[in-house]
Amino acid sequence: MTSLERVLTAFAHQEPDCVPRWCGASPEFLAKAQCQLNLPDQESLLVRFGDDFRRVFARYAGPEFPLVPGATSRTPFGVQRAGQGYGQPLNHPLAEATLQQIHDYPWPDSNWQDVSGIRDEALAWNRQYAMLGGDWSPFWHDVIDLLGMENLYFKMYDEPGLLDAVLQHVVDYYAAVSQRIFDTAADALDIFFIGNDFGSQTGPLLSPAQFDRFILPHLARLIDLGHAYQLPVQLHCCGGFEPLIPAMIAAGLDGLHAIQPCCRGMDLATLKARYGDRILLNGAIDSHHVLIAGTPVSVREHTREVLRIMAPGGAYIAGASHDYILEETPVENVLAMFDAVADFGVYE
Repeated sequence: MTSLERVLTAFAHQEPDCVPRWCGASPEFLAKAQCQLNLPDQESLLVRFGDDFRRVFARYAGPEFPLVPGATSRTPFGVQRAGQGYGQPLNHPLAEATLQQIHDYPWPDSNWQDVSGIRDEALAWNRQYAMLGGDWSPFWHDVIDLLGMENLYFKMYDEPGLLDAVLQHVVDYYAAVSQRIFDTAADALDIFFIGNDFGSQTGPLLSPAQFDRFILPHLARLIDLGHAYQLPVQLHCCGGFEPLIPAMIAAGLDGLHAIQPCCRGMDLATLKARYGDRILLNGAIDSHHVLIAGTPVSVREHTREVLRIMAPGGAYIAGASHDYILEETPVENVLAMFDAVADFGVYE
């Protein structure tokens, strides 16, 4: 099978020739691994890992906005951020806004994203890999940035209509960007990949009732958008969000990434038994304790055990339990993980 065939077979809840492999990693880790393995480019590194996916992005082509002193980046919604990685918001511009001020806010224009090169970029891999596309659409995180997290929770009770308005404007933007991407390149893409973290180490960040009331309609809107272009939809979601999974499945979500077994409620055998016939599960190889702190031998054995639980019946993609393999992760441990998937993930 090609990588594309392997992945689509897994999404169809059938067993491919072997378990597909997923490599989500930070740029710092990829640069370190490429150097340590003496490989000429990042593509050679992904081939060495056996990654069955490639990803294409729109490019920002909108107006340039000045950064305030100390800021290192700015979101499309006007939130200035600073700190390690993506940093933390320096301001919450809608924290005290009225409903009218929310509607009058300078929301971004989807035309600021240049989608013209996506189709050619995707087709450059000759349909060998599963192509991830569409806008990442982290609308939950953006609303937290715009309102402030504690303030957001208060507004669920005090001003639910105001929160609805913010969510609507944010998701309007993301849906419009992805629709432009799909209008241009849907025939060259295979999976609509979006991301919102609804879980913490100890459980969901919202109750199921809050999730159903405020988040699910917007998540369903994005799922429906992907399905309208015949694309399965995969959600990246960190943490212990098991109580929210039934609603995600009911909304039509096709895949969940990246399953974190060290979080509350995320026992792998339970997830596989409870949901494995209804949604694809991606990840599950512990990047928190095993990949970072283990040895190649312990990583190999851990990976073998995860495959024993998750692989039967298909609908599983093997990878680290977080989308960003961090720079401090030993390269030899990541090699041990992917090589173990190649060795132990072969179907009869």
